[in-house]
Parts: sequence; structure tokens; C-alpha cells
Amino acid sequence: MIHRVIVGVDFSDASRAALAKAAAWARTFGAPLVAVHVLQPPAPMLPEAQIALPDPAWLQSMEAHARDHLGQWVGDLPGTALEVKWGSPAEELVALADADSLLVVAQVGHSGIERLLFGSTAARVVKHAPCDVLVVRQGKVR
Repeated sequence: MIHRVIVGVDFSDASRAALAKAAAWARTFGAPLVAVHVLQPPAPMLPEAQIALPDPAWLQSMEAHARDHLGQWVGDLPGTALEVKWGSPAEELVALADADSLLVVAQVGHSGIERLLFGSTAARVVKHAPCDVLVVRQGKVR
């Protein structure tokens, strides 16, 4: 039994389609919808062999901006919970799920070489999720 629908939102057109499908499944199951955006932490820079870490206030403003933007995306989906995380999108989505969740992710239309170089969040979620995963396709996928 599905008790929660979790959808990854990266603010792409493909994730807008995934959000719509996730909302439909949440209504079907009578389950809460959780929209998740994952911010990837900036890598420390090494100017002249000294580590420069990002300003914590800047990181907080990035998180607040992402939460506001996510709130706008789900504005017509009352009751949707919002989660903004820092880390790897695939790892954070999988960590939120349990066996009774449904994870919904978009498969962005990257070329084969882009997937080879950067990997696919959707593929990593499918491989590691403890639950069923719905991959919403949009655009050319080769």
C-alpha cells in the first residue's frame, strides 16, 4: 500500500510533468504528496592552496529561495509538503523513501554522452530505491 508519494523537482519542464503525475497518483492513493528539491553543495575552492568555504548566510539564502520557488510550483496542490535538502539528488530522494512510498522522478532528455559523463539521477534512484519508482519521460531519450 502506498502511504506517501515523493517527487523530485529540479525546476525543469520534465520535473513539472513528474510533479503533475505524482499529484495524480497521490490523489489516486489518497496519500500525501511530498515535493523535494535538492541543492548540490558548492565544492570548496582552493585558491592558492587555501580552502574557501561558502558563506553560511549565502547557503541559507539559497535554501530559502529554493523553498519559495518550490512553494510556487506546488501552489495549486494544497497540502503538499515541501522538502529542500542539500546533497546528491538521488541519495536524498532515496533516503526519504521507505517500502510503502512511491518515488516519482523525471527522465530528462539527455544524449547518451551526457548520461555517460554526468550519470542519471533517475537511474540511480531506480537502482537504490527501497520502493516502486515512476520515471516520467519527456523529450528525446536515447
